[in-house]
Order: sequence, then structure tokens, then C-alpha cells
Amino acid sequence: MFRFFAFLLLIFLVTANAEEWSPSKPVKVIVPIVGSTNDVLARLVAGELGKAVGQPVVVENKGGAGGNIGAEYVAKSEPDGHTLLIGFNGPIAVNVSLFRNLPYDPLKDLAPITLMVTTPQFFVVNPSLPVRNVAEFVALAKEKPAGLSYGSVSVGSASHLTMEMLKSASHIDVVHVPYKGAPPVLSDLLGGQIQAGFFVPGNVMGYMKEGRLRAIASTGRKRFPAAPDVPTMIEQGYPDFEAVAWIGFLAPGGTPRPIIDRYHKEIVKILHEPAIRAKVEGLQFELIASTPEYFASWIRSEIPRWGKVIQETGAKAD
Repeated sequence: MFRFFAFLLLIFLVTANAEEWSPSKPVKVIVPIVGSTNDVLARLVAGELGKAVGQPVVVENKGGAGGNIGAEYVAKSEPDGHTLLIGFNGPIAVNVSLFRNLPYDPLKDLAPITLMVTTPQFFVVNPSLPVRNVAEFVALAKEKPAGLSYGSVSVGSASHLTMEMLKSASHIDVVHVPYKGAPPVLSDLLGGQIQAGFFVPGNVMGYMKEGRLRAIASTGRKRFPAAPDVPTMIEQGYPDFEAVAWIGFLAPGGTPRPIIDRYHKEIVKILHEPAIRAKVEGLQFELIASTPEYFASWIRSEIPRWGKVIQETGAKAD
């Protein structure tokens, strides 16, 4: 009889250990920027993720300091699976080199779950600007040193450093105006308060189709399928000018592997659902849905790549 009960206990323990981890209270997904496609993707996944893990998943915006405020909040949260981060170039890879005293270490204080998407950017201008290609923009900028301005979604974002790359490569002086997210910078760009900027397709494709913004280049190695008439920076005389924006899910550093695995499994499954995938691709993103290991390797390669850009351009956290 004792052996029988011992056997039952063993079966119970094995079954319990085999059960997947689940959150015990609502989960917060921190978006370290206000608005933008980061926020759209977070909310697209959050509702389905809540259904999958059996707890509400609430999206919360904590913008500011180039994404550092939101990233630090997650980095210093308990690694118990109840706080996640939507990470992008700035706070995860760029700010290591851009800020002197970053209050967290992306490689140690954050745990990658999945690289969700990547995308090139469009170089767009207000249609009132008399330029239709990069050469004409550069010529106008040289005629008016510091007379043109460009906006970015935040300090340290791809939209910030990509223009700094162009400034360095073409020896022009264009004033940087950083914003907190896509809505305000696009509002000013449409209104003519600033003249140009680099933005992910999901933020500007609609305005391009309406003729309210003019795209003069894209930053991929090939032309963007949804806008085949827009030549790349490479085609316009800037060899190797490639600047990819990306977005992924992360957890606080030290989060146990069963928690990482559960979120990875559910998020990847959600991203591959036909309706969700269609919406992601409708935002003009390439779906990646990587493993945690791939995302970790991606971040390790992105930090020195953007660090080199910062060193070469002299970009600063304004």
C-alpha cells in the first residue's frame, strides 16, 4: 500500500512539474514610447496573449529619455513574469552608446523572448520641400546650413540615427528635433513645422498614398515591395546605407526559463495566426517571430553596429 501511494505521489509531482507556468495576476506590457507602431503591435498581441495565459494583459506607455524610462522600469521589475517590455532599437541597442550613464544593462537586465518584426524605413519630406530625391535634399541642405530640420520618434531611435548617418555621409547640417512618439512628430511634419524624417512604413505609408508626404528613399537593400517606385539609399549613391528598425518582446533579466518559454510559445503562436499575421504585414513589417537565443544574438550584434554609427556621426542624446 505504501508503494502504491508513493507511486501516486511520484505521478502527481511529475505531472505538476510538467505543467506550463502561468501568471497569477494581470500582466503589464510596457511600451517605452508614446504611440507609434510599437504601441500598435503591443495592443495587437496583448488581447490574444491574455486569452492564452488566463490573465488580463494590459499595455502601458512609459515614454521618455529615448525609451530609457520604460526599459529601466522593466529591467528593475520583479522577474516573475508579470511585467514585459516591447523593445526596439533605441533602448535596447542604441542607448548603450548614446547615453553616458544608462541606468540598466540591456544584456544583463533584460531577457529576450522573441524578435517579432523588422522593417526598413522611408526617407520622407513635406511635399512643400522642392526635392524629389536624396541628391536634391542634400543640395538644398547645403544651400541652407541648419536651415532645414528633421524629426525623430525619440532620441536614439532608428529615425534619429539614420538621419545622422546621412548627415555624416553627405556633410550637411540638418537640425534634429526629437519627439515622444510618432503622432506628434508626424503632425509637425505634415504641418510643415519640420521638413523631413526617416520613419517605418507603418507610420507613413498612408500619408504617402494620400500625397501628404513624399518618399524620396528607402533604407533597405532592396526596394520596398509596397512602394516599388521609391529607390533605396544604396541606389542613390550611398553604398551599404542600410538601416533596419525592429521590435521585440523582453522580460526582466533573471526571469526563469519556464516563464520565457511560455511567453515565447504563446507570442509566436499569436503572431502566426492568419488574422494577426495579416495585420502585422499590413503594417508593412516582416514577421520574424524568433527564438529567445536568436533575439539575444541579434541584440549583441546590434549594440556595436549602432555604436559605430554613433561614434562616426558624433550623435548625442540631445
